[in-house]
Amino acid sequence: MKIVDVCAFYSPKGGGVRTYVEQKLKIGPSLGHDITILAPGPRHEVFERGPHARLITMPSPRFPLDGNYWYFDDEPALHRALDELDPDFVEVSSPWRSPLFVARWRPEVPRALIMHADPLSAYAYRWFCPLFSRETVDRSFEPFWAHLRQLGQSFDTVVCASGELRDRLRDGGVANTALHPMGIEPGVFSPEYRNPEVRRKLLELCGLPEDASLLLGVGRLAAEKCWPLVIAAAMAVGHTKPVGLVILGEGNKRRSLLRQIGPNPHIKLLKPVRDRALYASILASGDALVHGCEAETFCMVGAEARACGLPVVVPDRGGAADHGKDGAGLAYEAGNIASARDAILEILGQQRDHVARPVRTMEDHFRTLFDSYASIAATRSQAA
Repeated sequence: MKIVDVCAFYSPKGGGVRTYVEQKLKIGPSLGHDITILAPGPRHEVFERGPHARLITMPSPRFPLDGNYWYFDDEPALHRALDELDPDFVEVSSPWRSPLFVARWRPEVPRALIMHADPLSAYAYRWFCPLFSRETVDRSFEPFWAHLRQLGQSFDTVVCASGELRDRLRDGGVANTALHPMGIEPGVFSPEYRNPEVRRKLLELCGLPEDASLLLGVGRLAAEKCWPLVIAAAMAVGHTKPVGLVILGEGNKRRSLLRQIGPNPHIKLLKPVRDRALYASILASGDALVHGCEAETFCMVGAEARACGLPVVVPDRGGAADHGKDGAGLAYEAGNIASARDAILEILGQQRDHVARPVRTMEDHFRTLFDSYASIAATRSQAA
């Protein structure tokens, strides 16, 4: 099957979506499919990734709130690109404008909306739920819910990576929702990669001895990732026991986070680690992963931590919460610094053997997802 992914959230400096795209380009052809990623970018470029796999960027405006991203704004140009590529199945990864562009393209071609973002959790609930109930916030954002319901009617399937998001969309009247949990790169993450020297160097960077505790955070330095909560919770834990926090990420909130950290020598912001073997070793060598974002649609780093045997401390809402189940970690009350502090202290007080927890692989994910696409296409063909 020839699949085109209209991927508004791809960026060479991106996080989970970038990892997802790279795995799709690698695994899709191995399953017998032709994969094209169509992404906004600074100019038209074609990056061949091997037989039956390519990334094409379309010239697009830069996203004003984050210079690492661009956004689709030319519907006729997007339609021309899709006409030229002539896919058997088209995906779109953003719940904003681009799915409306794709919905108005040739209706005979089957299509899927991949929920790589949860704007209600990332913005509306995070901003207003401290003051109002979710039900009140949902009523206030009814125009966006109407938009989501329109998309549900326009796409053959609305793919969700977490049960919480699937259930919330379904309960809100969004049609055609389907659960397809994502996975991790096979063979990359394991407790076997725990490295005392890596751990020692990270603690030394935090000005701490080897017997201190090492907390890790991974993700974009963006508002919705809630790093101020993670940092505040780690600082609170530091009043009780020696603990270092290393955050791997980059983004437009770096300066404000550095101001929050101030002269504290035990918290460090480092750039993302692109070397996958080293990254896996870092995850396996920590004492806990601390995550703040309650708007994750899956939380790739949570799954990677599970595979490394790294305990996770996650909010009790969103896709990240799934990774704390089955004894893999603890969930705290989303947005509550004291609750996060207590969960970290409890995790660090436990004796753990760093045993890997069951996690799907990306190959599992794409096989079942693409099989569902084939079924949708066959049903469409029979009905024609």
